[in-house]
Amino acid sequence: MVPPVAQALPGIDARWEEFAHLFRRRTVLPGTILLKEGAVARRAFMIEKGCLRTVYDHKGRDITSQFFFEGEAVSSFESFQFGTPSLFRIEAVECTTLWSISRPDLDRLMQEIPDLRATANEHLLHRMAYYMRHLLSFLRDTPAERYALLRKERPEVLQRVPQYLIASYLGITPVSLSRIRARLKPDRAS
Repeated sequence: MVPPVAQALPGIDARWEEFAHLFRRRTVLPGTILLKEGAVARRAFMIEKGCLRTVYDHKGRDITSQFFFEGEAVSSFESFQFGTPSLFRIEAVECTTLWSISRPDLDRLMQEIPDLRATANEHLLHRMAYYMRHLLSFLRDTPAERYALLRKERPEVLQRVPQYLIASYLGITPVSLSRIRARLKPDRAS
């Protein structure tokens, strides 16, 4: 049987038996750190089930920069690509089943399956665009506007992620988030 990770990667599904040994599947508990801030990323992850977040320390306070769910890939791509220390850590938010692959094995796959390189490049461009929108939102939007945008564009975050992590992502305290949510009723779905 071809796992979901292979179905999400063009060209691998048809050749899964040939490349399955390059991937490691594991399940991690909430709070598990997959990559430490300052460490070099040696593996990229693809989420089968669960949620991961990227988070960095700012003067002793955790700041969440992004959440990832089923079918999404995550790594510290700059660190993974260039061998530099990661600017953030990767941590499980939920019990998460994921597949991982090393840089040399991913390079081998991209040599063997050219469509995979195009998919990886497209993923990186989407992620860069997401980070740019998130950064601009911090520069121009109020916390309430950032929350409303999150509610509109990523409702799964509000349904699956603890409130204190959402507050960290929005750059506010949990108390401020509670006030925003109370003001923006009818917000029953989140």
